[in-house]
Amino acid sequence: MKRMTFLAAAGGAFAMTAIPCAAWADDSAITLATPTGTIHGTLSLPASAPPYPVVLIIAGSGPTDRDGNAASIHPDSYKLLAAALARDGIASVRYDKRGVGESVQASPPESQLRFETYVDDAVAWVKMLDGDKRFSHVTIAGHSEGALIGTIAAQQGGVHALVLLEGAGRPAPAVLREQLKPKLPPELYAQADAAITQLQNGHLAPDAPPELAALFRPSVQPYLISWFKYDPAAELAKVRVPVTIVQGTADIQVTMADAQALKNGLPAARFVVVDGMNHVLKYFPDHSSLQAAMKGYEDPALPVDPHVVAAVEAAAK
Repeated sequence: MKRMTFLAAAGGAFAMTAIPCAAWADDSAITLATPTGTIHGTLSLPASAPPYPVVLIIAGSGPTDRDGNAASIHPDSYKLLAAALARDGIASVRYDKRGVGESVQASPPESQLRFETYVDDAVAWVKMLDGDKRFSHVTIAGHSEGALIGTIAAQQGGVHALVLLEGAGRPAPAVLREQLKPKLPPELYAQADAAITQLQNGHLAPDAPPELAALFRPSVQPYLISWFKYDPAAELAKVRVPVTIVQGTADIQVTMADAQALKNGLPAARFVVVDGMNHVLKYFPDHSSLQAAMKGYEDPALPVDPHVVAAVEAAAK
């Protein structure tokens, strides 16, 4: 059976075959100087002559590097996306976030990190690329948490279009409660819920349960406060450039409900639903169990789903 991608905005559908992501790009190092350190990235240029569009790829949460990899998973998603874009005449920049990869020295102490720190970095990248004569215009492609970072950055101008790849559509406190409730004993969940409420109201939570210190440790609470105040759908409604929402049906981290919430926030957005695609932008429909689904995170030989490439290219051109 052929896989289909459903374009809700257009009411139609089309099928595509997988595209091998060979190393079409001319990759070189690129850096962004900030007051607290240098952020390191990779610039991928097409073989054609400039000017060409450029896509800023913003990574998801946690220690995810510029290629889309973390300690336990190595899908190479962003690296493969960059190669596919370059093959089709579109440049891209992907970068190690503060505290990750080559940008580890750029990270402030955890207690000083804020969600807006990542937004400011994205805005600075956009400004630098927008002023580079090799590029005709800048498109943001934000993945997972990077979708919200990109959404807020796009509000500040200099952006041709915005693509949200597997982005959450609900505020982080709602998602966190949903994840914690089935996993915790009722008493411990009640304590976690109280801590989330305090943080959501802009206050530190000194009585957060010590059993959940990995989540609520004092040094990370200021970051959580800064993150919890954003509603992705409400922020998306403020964007004044064309927006594309891309969501896979096999994503076990971000659901179709999230994508629909984003679409409700900005009804004019193009809505692309990719059958069988997982959170790391690969066609891997087996999500019958966590163990089965995680296999789709571990194989860099799997290409980025061609529907993602097509959606980003359509937005960037």
